[in-house]
Amino acid sequence: MTFLSLCNGKDILNIEKAIPIPLEKLFDFPNHPFQVNDDKEMENMVETVKTGGIIMPLVVRQRDDGNYEIISGHRRKRASQLANLKEVPCIIRDLSDDEATIIMVDSNMQRTKILPSEKAKAYKMKLEAEKHQGQRKDLTSDQIGQKLPNKTTREKVAEELGESATNIQRYIRLTELIPELLKLVDEERIAFSPAVDLSYLTEDEQYVILNIYDYDEKTPNVSQAKHLKMLSQEGKLTADKIEEIMGEQKPNQVEKFKLNKERIQKILPKSIQTEKQAEDFIVKCIEEHNEREEKKRSYER
Repeated sequence: MTFLSLCNGKDILNIEKAIPIPLEKLFDFPNHPFQVNDDKEMENMVETVKTGGIIMPLVVRQRDDGNYEIISGHRRKRASQLANLKEVPCIIRDLSDDEATIIMVDSNMQRTKILPSEKAKAYKMKLEAEKHQGQRKDLTSDQIGQKLPNKTTREKVAEELGESATNIQRYIRLTELIPELLKLVDEERIAFSPAVDLSYLTEDEQYVILNIYDYDEKTPNVSQAKHLKMLSQEGKLTADKIEEIMGEQKPNQVEKFKLNKERIQKILPKSIQTEKQAEDFIVKCIEEHNEREEKKRSYER
């Protein structure tokens, strides 16, 4: 869905006038599920803002205190802050909580990369908002405005987001994970399918899984996660049983090379936010080091 489709395909700039609003009067959408990171992509956006300003206005709604809540444009606001702008162009819309939630989610689904945790929280917010709206589907686009009889709200949301209804539900299940395990899913330390099964474990059981990971970085595969889920639902899952299942030898399992996380974090660039990014950075540094050493040896020959 494009920004212009928020007004049924009409040019929104010809309907609603963008006005400049000071950055200090703009506040994030409550429980905004999408991360805004100061990464390389943000650096590029900042440079674009410095040279050309904000081309696409933010969409906001006014709060009772006279300030504004961002519906679409959280990353543009952050880029504007880093570019030392004082104000940004905004389109003010009169929206209910549910209307604002639907537009907020839909506008952010255009991002090139969306983390599992972001999808999980966003899908849940949109599904709940759509349920509140009932049959009214005229908020964002003609496609959403079509009547879809004999379909559940989840099926309608799935069509709007280009996902299967089953996948929508599986992503929403991830919101039942403790934050630490959900972070491991984002970092690709725990695969999606096992993570869905782990979401059925109790909070205490999930913390046992986390403790095992912290100790030796073991994570369950699909069959292990299903086994854990089954025992949990039967009320037979104990800490000892979790350790036993997690300790099972996996196909092609090899001992992992471990690094001192605290020591590494002290010298990593601030732009690196996840363990996966840190791993990629370290591998790249080692590869560059090996290339330099190879060149050095070739000169000495």
